[in-house]
Amino acid sequence: MSEKSVMLSRAPYHVLSYGTLLGTTFFHSFINGIVLFKTLPRPQFAAAQSRLFPIYFGVQSSVPLILAITYPGGGPRNDVAGVTGLLEPSNRWGFLVPIATMCISSFLNLLVVGPATTKCMRDRHAQERKDGKKCYEPAPHSQEMLALNKKFGKLHGISTLLNLGTFIMAIVYGASLSKRIV
Repeated sequence: MSEKSVMLSRAPYHVLSYGTLLGTTFFHSFINGIVLFKTLPRPQFAAAQSRLFPIYFGVQSSVPLILAITYPGGGPRNDVAGVTGLLEPSNRWGFLVPIATMCISSFLNLLVVGPATTKCMRDRHAQERKDGKKCYEPAPHSQEMLALNKKFGKLHGISTLLNLGTFIMAIVYGASLSKRIV
């Protein structure tokens, strides 16, 4: 029996991709964003986040696709890998659903919610110039600013929930993958 290099298999690329997804999501969600918010003045924080989020959501969107392609198989039909392996009924809940959910929620943030949130943020900055008052200063605010603040809060909340969904599904996926190692 010949020994094939592990580097010629899907497994290391799959594990490294998973680690990248989980690590990036954890770091940006629970460390980077919080430290930036507490450290930077609001305009610089907003500028940094508006530059980071497209990159972050791009990584978060593409890595589940890499996970699907490099899925190493396992379970009852060990020989079935890649997307075909994910479509096996035994892989539906532990593997396919988490990867699909991560992909969908991240693409929604990348293509829909993120750009809408950034546009709303820019609209608030324009309204601040008109009003002569920052959106986060104490009330009273113009009706336009109140509406923009409400819209921004909703969009930010939706984005946060989508991001949290990706994080939770990454943990579910990791737990399912770890059952195959034990």
